[in-house]
Amino acid sequence: MTKRAAALCGAAAVVAGMITSIPADASAGSATAPRTTQTAKLTWKKCGTSNYPTLQCASLKVPLDHSHPYGKRITLALSRVPHTAKTYQGPLLVNPGGPGGSGLNLAGFVASSLPKKVAAQYDVIGFDPRGVGASKPALDCKPGHFNPVRPDSVPTTWAIEKANLDRAKAFAKACGKKYASLLPYIDTVSAVQDMDSIRSALGAKKINYFGYSYGTYLGAVYAKLHPNRVRRLVLDSIVDPTGVWYDDNIGQDYAFNDRHLAFLAWVAKHNATYKLGTDPAKVEAKWYAMRAALAKKPAQKKVGASELEDTFIPGGYYNGYWPYLAEAFAAYVNDKNSDPLLAAYKKFGAVDASGDNGYSIYTSVQCRDTSWPRDWNQWRKDNWAVYDKAPFMAWNNAWYNAPCAFWPTDSLQPVNVSNDALPPTLLFQATNDAATPYEGGVTVHHQLRGSSLVVEQGGGNHGITLSGNACLDKHLAAYLTNGKVPHSGGEVDAVCKTLPDPEPLTTKKASTASRGSALHGLLGFRG
Repeated sequence: MTKRAAALCGAAAVVAGMITSIPADASAGSATAPRTTQTAKLTWKKCGTSNYPTLQCASLKVPLDHSHPYGKRITLALSRVPHTAKTYQGPLLVNPGGPGGSGLNLAGFVASSLPKKVAAQYDVIGFDPRGVGASKPALDCKPGHFNPVRPDSVPTTWAIEKANLDRAKAFAKACGKKYASLLPYIDTVSAVQDMDSIRSALGAKKINYFGYSYGTYLGAVYAKLHPNRVRRLVLDSIVDPTGVWYDDNIGQDYAFNDRHLAFLAWVAKHNATYKLGTDPAKVEAKWYAMRAALAKKPAQKKVGASELEDTFIPGGYYNGYWPYLAEAFAAYVNDKNSDPLLAAYKKFGAVDASGDNGYSIYTSVQCRDTSWPRDWNQWRKDNWAVYDKAPFMAWNNAWYNAPCAFWPTDSLQPVNVSNDALPPTLLFQATNDAATPYEGGVTVHHQLRGSSLVVEQGGGNHGITLSGNACLDKHLAAYLTNGKVPHSGGEVDAVCKTLPDPEPLTTKKASTASRGSALHGLLGFRG
């Protein structure tokens, strides 16, 4: 579940053709889905970028409340790379996760990263979910919420804990005051009904869907509510739907701690470059000593302890960032030079306006989707227990989600995504994924009858297809070509070896891994 839609989220301002429409008939497949009608068609306009020159854009008006289709409406921003082949397999909706991630540029990435013969058979459709990016209105509850320097995330004193609690309460209060009429309708099920409105506006009886991270939950919920409208379904880096969202976040903490230790071991392996020692435990001690020093004196009045965590957490999503993080780490410890650390913070940790928007949607969706503990004593107990075993991200993640303890809307019930009414579906999961731990992929594999699970053995990145692993991409391309999935009869249907870890930037083997970097820039962090 990417949770920080930060500067690398890849969202771009989009000039879109406006269109007024009534949403699609969303009743099929669910007794609870509202019955509405769709009458208008989309008007597409060119909006290509240097990276994705064939992109087109449109917009679609949908009901704020799908149970009242003729009431207030909001606008969704859409993007498209149109099919070019004679063989047309329909629309392929793509989503980068979040919740809060913009999907407009993801359409261009997916269309350009799939084999040309495969991509040419689909209209690849990106969209900014309700409240996100170029969709209107776009939420920004409290601009500058992540401005440095924030209180230390680890509440070793009551003063620190109160400072963090006050920030969380202030954010929730600001959202409630600014968007009281919108927050009851910012949730996964509402976004799913928007997707069905998109389907209808495209004139398609069924959609193909490809989602990463939180986008896997979005896709699974769509499939639950509209099983007869799913043609093909690809889920990559899979949310555990049985833990949304409090338990899933606690599960992340342990997995991110393991991934951080893997990074530190990698630094130790490359001691010739970084000169931080060959013993991973001693390298870890130096990292925490750096954290303690920054807690007392933030680097250039910008990077304190919490900002340091923000900077290094993205390394748990994608190991392509490790060389940059290691250089910043080494420069600070060995040379007392904080310039590379500040540069790394600006690149990986700092939150701009699009990040403020992404976080506003992240909290709005997750806090509304399901109930959270309202007693802060429960959070305190649970997160200190996690911190004792997995300190790296425990409290940082707790404060990231803490507004949910004070959220101004009532909560919904999680959707049981179990499904035996789907065509064959294809699931991808890395064994060491931190953001969506491996167990989530196995759980969904069991819940979606007839699904196939492809595993990247030893992989630790979050978002693994179209990121340079030819074995994984071969399964993806085959499925999108003819609907065929691997079946082994066992717990896992196919296994691919992970890609090698990166090399330091100074070595001849160093690679920018452009495809992986491009994908993870679009997926964002804390997602």
